[in-house]
Parts: sequence; C-alpha cells; structure tokens
Amino acid sequence: MLSESVELSAELKHFGFLHVMQVTTSFRYINSLIPLCLCIYMCVQTHWCLIQIYSLLKISYSFGTLSLSLSLSPPPPRFSSPFFPLLSFISLFLSAMVSHLVTTIRNVVGITGNVISLFLFLSPVPTFIRIWKKGSVEQFSPAPYLATLINCMVWVVYGLPMVHPNSTLVVTINGTGTAIEIVYLTLFLIYCHDKKKRVKVMLIVLVEIIFIAGVTALVLIIAHTTQRRSMVVGIIAILFNIMMYAAPLSVMVSINGNLYIDYLLNQFYYMMTMMIMMQKLVITTKSVEYMPFFLSLASFANGVAWTTYAFLPFDPFIAVPNGLGTLFSLAQLLLYATYYKSTKRIIAARQEAKMEMHLSEVVVNGDNKDPKKNSTAP
Repeated sequence: MLSESVELSAELKHFGFLHVMQVTTSFRYINSLIPLCLCIYMCVQTHWCLIQIYSLLKISYSFGTLSLSLSLSPPPPRFSSPFFPLLSFISLFLSAMVSHLVTTIRNVVGITGNVISLFLFLSPVPTFIRIWKKGSVEQFSPAPYLATLINCMVWVVYGLPMVHPNSTLVVTINGTGTAIEIVYLTLFLIYCHDKKKRVKVMLIVLVEIIFIAGVTALVLIIAHTTQRRSMVVGIIAILFNIMMYAAPLSVMVSINGNLYIDYLLNQFYYMMTMMIMMQKLVITTKSVEYMPFFLSLASFANGVAWTTYAFLPFDPFIAVPNGLGTLFSLAQLLLYATYYKSTKRIIAARQEAKMEMHLSEVVVNGDNKDPKKNSTAP
C-alpha cells in the first residue's frame, strides 16, 4: 500500500508539473499575443485618425481656384472603438477651433488692410488742398482718380455675396474708396476751367458706371455659380488693378485730346518704363532723395496684409495683384536701404557747398561795400 501511495503521489506530482507547464506555456503564448493585439489596435486607431484628418482638410480644385475647406462633421468610423466618442469630440473641437482661428486671423488681417488702404486712398488730399487754395487744377491729370474709381467699383462687385461670398471687408474698403474718388472727381470738375476737359471727365465716369452695371448684370445672368462669377469678375479686377497702379504714370503723356485713350493703350508700358527709370535714377545718382519712403512702406504693408488675407482661404484674384504690389514695394524699400547712407552724404555735401557759396557771396558783397577799397586817389 505504501508503495502504491508513493507511486500515486509521484504520478500526481508529474501531472501537476505538466499542468503547471501547460499553464505557463499558455501564459507565454498570451503574453506574446498582447503586443500583436496592441499593434493591431494602434493601426486601427491610426487609420481612423487619418480618416479624421483627411475629413478636416479637404483640398478641391475647381476653375483654377485652390480652396481649403474645414469640415465640422467627421465621416462615420469604419472600426468601432471604446474611445470613439472621446476622439470624435476631440476632432470636432479641434475642427471648430482651427476654423475659428482662421476666421479671426482673416478678419484681423482684413481690417488692417482696410486701415492701410484708407490712408493710401487719402494720400491725394494735399494735392486737392493745393487745387482748392489756387482755385485751379493746373496741369494735374484726372486719369489716376478715374482709374481708381473703376478699380474700386469692380472690387465692390467682386465682393458681393452672390459673386464671392464672405468678402465683406473687400466691399467695405472699396466702397469707401469709391466714395473718396467721387469726391476727388467732383472737386476736379469744380476747379477745372477747361469746359472740354470737364465734359470728357463726366463722359468717362458715365462710361465706367455703365460698364460696371453691364458687367454685374451679365455675370449674374450668365454665370450660375459663385466660382464662375468670381473667376470672371476677378480677371477684370486684376486688369483694372494694374491700371490703378499705373495711373500716376499718365503724366508722361502729353495733355491733349487723346490723353485718356493713350493712357489706356499704353499704361502697362508706362508702368514698366517708369519703374526702370526710377530704379536707374536711384542707382545712377546713388540717392533716394526723391523716392517717397513712407508711401513705399505703406504700399508694402498694404500688399502684405491683402496677400495674407488672400491665403485665408486662397483667393488668386486678390493674391496676384497684391503679391505683385508687395514685390514692387519691397524692391523700392531695398533700394532705399541700399542708398540711404550715400543719400545722407550727398545731401550733407550739397548743404556744405551752399554754405561755402553763401559765405563767398557775403565776402564779395562786403568787399564791394568797403569805402576804403572803393575810394580812388585824388
């Protein structure tokens, strides 16, 4: 009996050892599966997050316009997860926060652009104060104000909700610019004593108003989507924006009956010629004495503001003209920084030469007034 019990206990121990080995092996197998399960779970979650990111940032290409849109509603999940409600809430929160941040930045930049553009629109005020004091327009040309007027009216049409939605700040500044240019042209007509010139200006204003009304009506009737309306009016706005920038160069045209026609036909040539002439003058004389620094700085800040505004979201019709204006203004600022010190030396040398001439004149006049030197011997 004792031997049987010993054998039984030995078998039980062997069986227990085998059972323990099996359990241990099972745990090892489970432990090896845990990292694999975690990897699968992380892959599933990563895939779901990629779906969320793709849904938040959707890039669409239509009519040559690259637009970035933010979607507030994530797509239905392909995999169920215990963390889905939390992740869904986080994605919605981030989407709303990014959308609000972009809108806020866009509004701040747009308001800044409005303020700077307003000062640029008011820059001709000293000219009209001079006209008011002298009671005559003298040789001043109305072309810059006529070009700015139609440019502002085109941009007002572009910013209308039925043409390009969410462009209120474009309408406000260009509507203000339209009113300011009308005041300028009214003063010009009052103090212009040339009857033919007054009639010509009034006819051009009438043609511009009819043109804007016709473009607005045709765009609203023919183009049935905001994308097409934005494209048509945007191209026209870019052309007239170039005209506005080139308008001050119309003084290079002789004042005759074909002033405005010559200006319209050759404004791009004059713009490029004047830019080259100004840069050549600065480089040749190594002086920026006659380059308006604050006007160039304001133009640069205005271009930066509206170019930034055009990228929130991307609007090529606002970005192109303002981007070019920014580059032109930056080139002027670089010239100013390059030749600023040499300009100070030139001005100092000129003042010193004037002082020497003044002293020499004083000495000569003093010698002429000396009675001893002027007296003759008896």
